[in-house]
Amino acid sequence: MTLWRIRATVDDRPGYLSVLTASLALRGVNILTVQVQPTEQGAVDDFLVDAPDALDEAELIAAVERGRGRDCWVARSEARGLADQPTRVLGLANRLVRDPDATGEVLRTLLGADSVSWRPASVGVDRGIVGAGMLLADPAGGSFALRRAAPAFTPAEYARAQALAEVAATVARRAAEQVTLVLPDGAEVAVRPACADDLPGVQELHEECSARSRHRRYLGGAATPPPARLRRLLEPSRGLTLIATSTVPSPAGEPVVAMANLLGEGDEAEVALLVRDDWQRRGLGSALLRRLARHAERAGYGALVLHVQAENTPMLRALRRLDRPNVAERDGALLTLTVPLAVAAVAERKGTSLTPGA
Repeated sequence: MTLWRIRATVDDRPGYLSVLTASLALRGVNILTVQVQPTEQGAVDDFLVDAPDALDEAELIAAVERGRGRDCWVARSEARGLADQPTRVLGLANRLVRDPDATGEVLRTLLGADSVSWRPASVGVDRGIVGAGMLLADPAGGSFALRRAAPAFTPAEYARAQALAEVAATVARRAAEQVTLVLPDGAEVAVRPACADDLPGVQELHEECSARSRHRRYLGGAATPPPARLRRLLEPSRGLTLIATSTVPSPAGEPVVAMANLLGEGDEAEVALLVRDDWQRRGLGSALLRRLARHAERAGYGALVLHVQAENTPMLRALRRLDRPNVAERDGALLTLTVPLAVAAVAERKGTSLTPGA
């Protein structure tokens, strides 16, 4: 007996799957596993079967077509194919937890793709399935482009692949950004990605900042933003928010002393900082800005953008310490500063090749 994978589309109507399985049974084919994936064209049935050695690919296709199957694809399988799909996906997710930089190889294994490449973030790119290709959003920035000659990708496969890409991005973000910084004056702060549970601490940070500091951060006013807006800043849909907490305990725990936001928009990422007044001029803002710049580079953004009041000397000083070229545009009292980033090394970190374009 020989293991085969068979994929075919049947009308999504009662009894049609049983007609197909009966046709295979008449040729002595034993169905080991079956997955049904709904699509607009019908139900895509994915079988792992054990067939008599005498049956070849053409005879299996003929049996499927007699069972009202169409768009049939048949290929030899290996014993590892006996693992069911949930077990395989969990195993691949476990690999990403250990090594999030293996995202490209994990996606290739999951989908049996012929090629996987990583592309920098681009404006106006539609993610999804187009012909023999699939374009996935990398939550850290950019996209994964996959190609497979056959069989065609299905929406269920797209959903699984996107979920694994999100696992990798989350693990990478959490692991890479949990550090303790020692400032030039010897003070220590813990820096980590923000989460929704940080809302009370961030609200307290805003309350303890001066109106001037809040106005410099938000430009349009000095009031503390409403909770709904702060929640969006803590967990942006694209980008990263870091918070810094003092390692010196207080009755309320470890107070939040700074918040740094990296908000993705197309190929660029906007950066903004809020540092508690008594922690300003101690190198904390510069350290947070450097970490956001490195994250943006890894995520494939083409540039950082900062909107800064011309009189905001601390922020301009932190930007100078970043020691990267920038382009400044002035509109009255507001400066817009653009810092180009290099993305050439990003694809290697993600375990893929870099494909130009979108």
